[in-house]
Amino acid sequence: MQVEFVARAGAAVDGAWAVAAFDGGTLSPAAARLDGASGGSLARAMTAAAFTGAKGKSLELVAPAGLAASRVLLIGVGAASDLTAERAETFAAEAYQALKTSGAQVLTVDVAEDSADLAARAALGATLAAYRFDRYRTKEKPEKKPTIQTVRIAVSDVTAAEAAWAPLAALAQGVFFTRDLVSEPANILHPVEFAARVKALEAHGLVVEILGEAEMEKLGMGSLLGVGQGSERESQLVVVRWNGAADANAQPVAFVGKGVCFDTGGISLKPADGMEDMKWDMGGAGAVAGLMLTLAKRKAKANVVGILGLVENMPDGAAQRPGDIVTSMSGQTIEVINTDAEGRLVLADALWYCQDRFKPKFMVDLATLTGAIIIALGNDYAGLYSNNDSLAENLLAASKASGDQLWRMPLPAAYEKQIDSMAADVKNTGGRPGGSITAALFLQRFVNELPWAHLDIASTAWKKPSTVPTIPDGATGFGVRLLDKLVADFYED
Repeated sequence: MQVEFVARAGAAVDGAWAVAAFDGGTLSPAAARLDGASGGSLARAMTAAAFTGAKGKSLELVAPAGLAASRVLLIGVGAASDLTAERAETFAAEAYQALKTSGAQVLTVDVAEDSADLAARAALGATLAAYRFDRYRTKEKPEKKPTIQTVRIAVSDVTAAEAAWAPLAALAQGVFFTRDLVSEPANILHPVEFAARVKALEAHGLVVEILGEAEMEKLGMGSLLGVGQGSERESQLVVVRWNGAADANAQPVAFVGKGVCFDTGGISLKPADGMEDMKWDMGGAGAVAGLMLTLAKRKAKANVVGILGLVENMPDGAAQRPGDIVTSMSGQTIEVINTDAEGRLVLADALWYCQDRFKPKFMVDLATLTGAIIIALGNDYAGLYSNNDSLAENLLAASKASGDQLWRMPLPAAYEKQIDSMAADVKNTGGRPGGSITAALFLQRFVNELPWAHLDIASTAWKKPSTVPTIPDGATGFGVRLLDKLVADFYED
């Protein structure tokens, strides 16, 4: 699906149209123009359906008299003041979702407000809504296939809208890259394949290094390597760098992603029911990869490092066992109580490597880490843990602006005793009480005085079913928008 910006005054009235209505049944200028051309069809339909333009309501007219358009969709905005950039985005996404299988090949969206920024956000909404992961489908009923091939955004200043759209187009590509990675089945996207796909991003100006098991063993990454030792697939550590700041040697910011390409739980085997979803246990690494692509595509003026810890957690004769003790790169020893608490073992070495090598301003890690965060926050918020209030506040501001929702969680020192081990320096799980908190406290032991934040995205990386118009069922791409906004608003030159 492609996006075009067209001059509002000369937009052809063909295909399908989506236009706005406001509280009290007031039509937007575009809707009023269509109503006049159709001899009042829109107004009559609104009266017959008792449609008032209330927010969240819509009304579809099929083949309205006097118009070449096959369909007109009236979308309620509510009060005119409710037409924010976020609402423009969801407006276009709702229009696409409602009309994608209508038979129309072209959808024209007019969000009523004469703003290049709102037009660009509408383009983003339609683009994100149109995502499909269908590369393995060989059959599909015709009535389920989207027919919309082009979305036209009507705007007064086409040039300004195209300029506003450019960085958002880069963002959409990053989100799609993440969604693709998270959606891939684990027999296709194992650690080596994941690393190869990220390596291919060098075509966009990124610098990518891949460390195999031999290199990680020399570095003493016994924590990460222990997770993957039961798999035939070799574990990988991928380092991705974007140097966009005026000073190429300026201190970077860093993002670290958990990439468990498939998680059986290891010897602490998960139940069979739902295990197929564990292909998306690499959502944190997927988000970091998508972020790095976005930054490169929009030429972000910042130095950024991404670290991806990629493993597969499988049970075989070589797999680590509950009770094993491993030595991390930091030198700390870890007692493995539960092999299904493996993501924190991957991150322990990835975080230490990142801070030791790159000395960044801060580190943010993303991980589908615990089911406990879903119990705590539901499916719309990711948990935010941080040792630094300034970094946490910046993340919360970026969350509000991007729509990737965070909720700050506590890091109480009193809970540290739950992860104290009698046999090693620390154990990898503290039991069920406060499970997401103790996982974050575990990670904090592998961070020095550096500002750090941990995002537990187990609650937000995958939606099935999705109730958000910009997110089809499945992989969400959560984290890409959030972290791109964080970099753009607080850490670029």
